[in-house]
Amino acid sequence: MRTRVTFMIATAAILIAGAMLSAQFQFDPDRVVPGGGVFVSGWTGKIDPSSVRQGRSLNDSKLAQEGAALHVIAGPATTYWNPANTASGDYTVKATFTEPRFMELNSHPHSYGIFIGGNAMGTEQMSLVYCVAYGSGEMLVRGFSGSSVFTLLGTSPNAAVHKAAGKGQPVTQEIAWRVKGGRAECSINGTMVAAYDKPALVTAGKLRSTDGVFGLRFTHNVEAVITGLAVTKG
Repeated sequence: MRTRVTFMIATAAILIAGAMLSAQFQFDPDRVVPGGGVFVSGWTGKIDPSSVRQGRSLNDSKLAQEGAALHVIAGPATTYWNPANTASGDYTVKATFTEPRFMELNSHPHSYGIFIGGNAMGTEQMSLVYCVAYGSGEMLVRGFSGSSVFTLLGTSPNAAVHKAAGKGQPVTQEIAWRVKGGRAECSINGTMVAAYDKPALVTAGKLRSTDGVFGLRFTHNVEAVITGLAVTKG
């Protein structure tokens, strides 16, 4: 009898914890950013299907130019790119992201980073892979392949990823993708955090190629200033 009661109590605790987690995400819908839109010449973007289902549009997030920097305030989760920004063969794409006020726009950490291998951009067949960081010290490697999402490395802590000192505090991450000799590597703050041989990336249900457009990836309700976005060959 005691074992049964203990089991029922444990089960109830799990259900309550699950309900609390579900409620947390339920009550963190996409924001609508005032004055949203894309205000950088040549750039465009695409929001996630989950954001479309909330009735959001690209103009509910904001991409603006501030001197040499790009400034993103994401309402919906958004992928941004300039079709002229392409990389092929052996290359490195990198940028520095500064989150000015960690978790100011959300109830839990959200991510930002770089994607590479973009093909059929803006269409239903869009494919790409992104490496992103969270101000909580975590990272994620994921991609799109048409209507499917593939995960290469789930959200997980990594000592290379900088942690914000607290809510509302700034945090900076340098993120880079390096493609060389049949291998693609993501580095954060100068440390390689994930690496994949091309056959693991360029295959059915993942990328068409590691050649293609590169750009920015933001999940919802997060802000960052991006500097030094560039590609180098070789």
